[in-house]
Amino acid sequence: MTHLGVVGGGTMGAGIAEVAARAGDDVLILERDQEAADAALARIEKSLGRAVKSGRLADDELTAAMARLQTTTSIADFGDRELVIEALPEIESLKVGFFAELDKVTRPDAILATNTSSIPIIRIAKNVADPSRVVGVHFFNPVPVMKLVEIISSLASSPEAIETVTAYARDHLGKKTIQAGDRGGFVVNALLIPYLVSAIRMYESGYATKEDIDAGMINGCAHPMGPLTLSDTIGLDVVLDVAESLYQEFREPHHAPPPLLQRMVDAGYLGRKTGKGFYDYSK
Repeated sequence: MTHLGVVGGGTMGAGIAEVAARAGDDVLILERDQEAADAALARIEKSLGRAVKSGRLADDELTAAMARLQTTTSIADFGDRELVIEALPEIESLKVGFFAELDKVTRPDAILATNTSSIPIIRIAKNVADPSRVVGVHFFNPVPVMKLVEIISSLASSPEAIETVTAYARDHLGKKTIQAGDRGGFVVNALLIPYLVSAIRMYESGYATKEDIDAGMINGCAHPMGPLTLSDTIGLDVVLDVAESLYQEFREPHHAPPPLLQRMVDAGYLGRKTGKGFYDYSK
């Protein structure tokens, strides 16, 4: 597959588009308007520029990758795409609506993939006429750096579709792939989010400072960063969305997001991407 469609050019969508363009794919990014489309391309060019500056990419490779990227504001332009990866916010109704539209405009043999980090794939796939072509392909942020991709098969996903996207991520994009069952959180977030939520709850209760919580996990468990810094890096809105999805799926108290997390998201304190979360990144 060399003709990729990406729905959404935010942090995750731009990262997926970037690695595909660097691998030689013709990439088309769908955005809501031209301003958002231009912002997506600028986001990718900035990321490629950092790779050039660090010596991981040559100038001519940056130029070639950017030439393979196009944007559109019309979903109808996805008619020739062999693979479409949706990278919208973690809102189930939004994803379901887009997949119903993709089903109308894409060719019948195209694979439709969602980059959801927690929503069961079958809830999205059941809105497509042929749910066997819907799979989960969960990348991690930042996509150009993180090697892992979770491949998720729903009860309806065809073995051929799973095999195809696994080979695409592993052999074409150079990622490490793991297989996950179709339940909320899959492998990584099913383990990670309760840990992050527990750390937030500990800080909220005044049991320990944010610095001591992070230092404890870095120096006591050899983690590269503490849970509150990691939450800021992921985005507190994303942590909240995934925690709510896990709680809806399992109804376990340790999945329930703490009030502090909700209030920080309400305030727009989303972490690194807004300049403020548990820590101040404005400088």
